[in-house]
Amino acid sequence: MPATTVFTIGELSRRTGLPVKTIRFYSDEGLLPPTQRTGAGYRLYDAHALARLELVRTLRELGIGLPDVSRALARETTVRDLATSHVDALDEQIRRLRLRRAVLRAVLKRDSELEEVKLMNRIAQMPDEERRRLVDEFWSEMMEGLDVDPEFYARMQSAKPDLPDDPAPEQLEAWIEFAELVRDPEFRQSIRTMSERHSATREAGEYEQPTKAQQENWEAWMADARSALDAGHAPDSPAGRALADAIATASALPGQDPAEPAVRYKMADGIAVGADPRAERYWQLLATINGWPAIPSRQDEIQFLLAALRAS
Repeated sequence: MPATTVFTIGELSRRTGLPVKTIRFYSDEGLLPPTQRTGAGYRLYDAHALARLELVRTLRELGIGLPDVSRALARETTVRDLATSHVDALDEQIRRLRLRRAVLRAVLKRDSELEEVKLMNRIAQMPDEERRRLVDEFWSEMMEGLDVDPEFYARMQSAKPDLPDDPAPEQLEAWIEFAELVRDPEFRQSIRTMSERHSATREAGEYEQPTKAQQENWEAWMADARSALDAGHAPDSPAGRALADAIATASALPGQDPAEPAVRYKMADGIAVGADPRAERYWQLLATINGWPAIPSRQDEIQFLLAALRAS
């Protein structure tokens, strides 16, 4: 197209699809100076102005503000610099939108009241340092004043929520639920009760052996319980009794008869204290937040194991 070809604002509008009002506005703002004017004062634009208008439209569609567009056209900045700064701005905007979406999804699931919505929104926007401090304070409260295994509780406390810079929606939702769980007074009391029992049995000299046995054999016991459940066996079936025998034999303290019903009931009660489904949910949520492999629920297997101990 020859550079000497000139267009009216109406012709530019037909060629670009931009409204006449928008083109006139760009021209008034100095982004699209007219090439010449008619005797009656109407603005005319040449092919270079048409190309300039296309560039303005592209930059505006990318969300770049008029001052930055003007700087780019005046060669005061480069398109690369503009793109870099706007990518950063868009990334931050996307992050905030994802946070809002996670909060709104949580609101829909819970049918939340206004105060709860405000709390969830604050939780979603917690900085990394505050997230880690929340976990530290939780476990410090669980251990305060108790004689607990320091290595075990150090491992519990070391697992922190580490939300990535660009979290998936399920990670954000898991973080909101995790923070709510850690702040829940009933959950805190449940874990504190576990810690107090742990401390009491440790002081009584009843702690080390059963815990070691459970740590070494827990996965095998869970697998046996799952196999029995899949086969349709009841807790008082031969499979259930065999599992109960294995648990009792491995966990019995010196001087205890693993076949004694009272001993097995006590073992079951001890396991039940640590079998709160919310404790399992704690680790499932942490796995989702941190991108770890999913942790399947073991509640059915645990309930089978407890029933088998009590039935035998």
